[in-house]
Amino acid sequence: MNRLAGEPSAYLRQHAQNPVDWQPFDAAAFAEALARDVPIFLSVGYAACHWCHVMAGESFEDPAVGEYLKQHFVSIKVDREERPDVDDAYMAATQALSGQGGWPMSVFLTPDGRAFYAGTYFPPQPSPGRPSFVQLLTAVHEAWSERRPEVERTANELAEALSAPLWQVRAAAAPDQAAGEPSAVELSSTPAADGGAVAQAAVAALAHAEDPEHGGFGTSPKFPPTPALEFLLRCAAHDTTATGREALGLAGRTLAAMVNSALFDQVGGGFARYSVSADWSEPHYEKMLYDNAGLLQALVHWIRLAQALPAAGPTAGQPQALSVADARGAAQATITWLMDELRLPGGAFASSLDADTVIDGVHHEGASYQWSMAELNAAALESVGPASGQDEAGRLARLVAGFMNIPGTGTAPFHPGRPLDSHERDAWNMIIPALLRRREQRTMPARDDKVVAAWNGQLLSALVEAAMVLDRADYLAAAVELGEYLHAAHWSGQLFRVSHDGRARGIKGLLEDYASCANGFLSLYAATGEQRFFEFAGTLMGALETEFMVDGVVLNNAAENALAGSKYADPFDNASASGVALLAQALTTWAAYTGSRHHRSLAEGLLASLPDLARRAPRAAGGLLAVAQAQMAGPLEVAIVGPAGPERDALVRQAWLATSPGAAIAVWDGVGPAPVPLFEGRGLSGEPAGGGQPLGYVCRNMVCARPVATPQELAALLS
Repeated sequence: MNRLAGEPSAYLRQHAQNPVDWQPFDAAAFAEALARDVPIFLSVGYAACHWCHVMAGESFEDPAVGEYLKQHFVSIKVDREERPDVDDAYMAATQALSGQGGWPMSVFLTPDGRAFYAGTYFPPQPSPGRPSFVQLLTAVHEAWSERRPEVERTANELAEALSAPLWQVRAAAAPDQAAGEPSAVELSSTPAADGGAVAQAAVAALAHAEDPEHGGFGTSPKFPPTPALEFLLRCAAHDTTATGREALGLAGRTLAAMVNSALFDQVGGGFARYSVSADWSEPHYEKMLYDNAGLLQALVHWIRLAQALPAAGPTAGQPQALSVADARGAAQATITWLMDELRLPGGAFASSLDADTVIDGVHHEGASYQWSMAELNAAALESVGPASGQDEAGRLARLVAGFMNIPGTGTAPFHPGRPLDSHERDAWNMIIPALLRRREQRTMPARDDKVVAAWNGQLLSALVEAAMVLDRADYLAAAVELGEYLHAAHWSGQLFRVSHDGRARGIKGLLEDYASCANGFLSLYAATGEQRFFEFAGTLMGALETEFMVDGVVLNNAAENALAGSKYADPFDNASASGVALLAQALTTWAAYTGSRHHRSLAEGLLASLPDLARRAPRAAGGLLAVAQAQMAGPLEVAIVGPAGPERDALVRQAWLATSPGAAIAVWDGVGPAPVPLFEGRGLSGEPAGGGQPLGYVCRNMVCARPVATPQELAALLS
């Protein structure tokens, strides 16, 4: 019986009507496999995955395939976004067995969960070097039935090879290793090297990897380097040497390349997951919440930094950095898209929009976003009006087509590859309302409505910063509503990773869920001054220390999560910063608010791994490199104390415009007991409620300046 209909994951529910007897990844599925003594077919993917849809249509909707799986296997379907720990564990097995990885991922397991054969996509018909899916199922069944000892041997050897973790990140000194224990890479076994030298080497490595023609790093496929961007922005803000200037240029050029390309939806806003081509002209059209949360934060940080430190003009042959105006426009368009397309009832945000549009039952990748020349002509005529005539409409359409790279009558995405000049910008602004109206009439991609705590925590931080830097009260209101949803729906003595329709489902949160939400609620406290947000962040910080740091080793998940799954935290970034980096950031910020040397030391222990990580893969160590910049720049503690009103608001806004990556901001009316340790001794004693002059207190590296009363004085202290 297919058991997926009631699952919170849209990806699992997409398979609820398959003739395959799918089961979720739970104890009941493994118990059935043990009772029947049959292997498990584990299929892993996610809702926005194009090739997952292809394999589903070709194989999983075939009744004959469903019957064969029913007779000889227990079939388990996993959403990698819901269970990244399971995905990580079996991805390692897939890469070890096949030499490659990706989604859809197809893994065959013993009834107790040991992998013995794996691959990715298998077609309905054999192709050179790749069997058909039916051929594969037949071969696996025959091996299980006729060569069981060989299968068990393969499973045992692989399980043994993968049992020792590749690394163990420690937040404290490692205890003596017991004799005979398998040795992981002890990434924090030596003191951290000079942070400036590590940053300098990382910036140099990123500069060497930059694509000088198209922007970004490496070749195709090209992904947004979001954590590395955050490191470059923080380095540029903190480092006044040539390294900082190089970081500033790298960040500005990379952002410009993405914003002025097909990766960014020029009509509706929001970033696609990656580009198939090196020049960013062929997006893979799925839109993920985590990408857009991280890139929104990068845009806001660029706006703040570029306003304070105007970038020098490009050197000969180099593209321009993103302008503040274009960054502001992209940030606002991204938030508009998030609000319109991903925001759910209650204030949380859905996980993704699919890459495919389903038209008459057929999946078409990117169909909702592409335009033909005929459609441009029609939109142009609507834009200029009948009185201006076909000639003016044709001129407008041709101009727009020129920077959209539309060849003849074919279709292609928007791809200027450069900033628009004023003439082109006027043309684009004239035609975009008509394009939006036409898009509203199209079939749009499906949305995965599951709410993932980690990604919503990331967006919570980004929305708060956008609200404060762009001076948008509506963005802050949305952030408050999101925070309230996360607390109400995801917290019940523990933080759940996923909710659906306002109800938490599935496993306890992973490291990234707890750490992202802790960071998000600390940001929300900094913007609102509401004590409840600080207290909840403290609750999450306590759980992070007691449940995800055991004997000094940082864990990815709590023990009760795992039938199988990655136990140890991976310090390398993926599309978002690693859970280790998110934890280090939360510890650093919490220490700044509370003065806790203990939490500061834990963060420093995590950063001791940085020299080794940055040397191995600087593009995948951006998250920890960014936290190291925050530590070197701080703690910078900014306390604004005084009655609410325009004078205090002006001080608060100035504090949020500070570019320091290590700042912790707190706001208080000064009446009664200090709500957080940062305010100790700074209350308005003897003043009536609502009285007193608002003051700004700034402490850097545990050294405090005199309080100031004007934004200009505060800006001088923060520079």
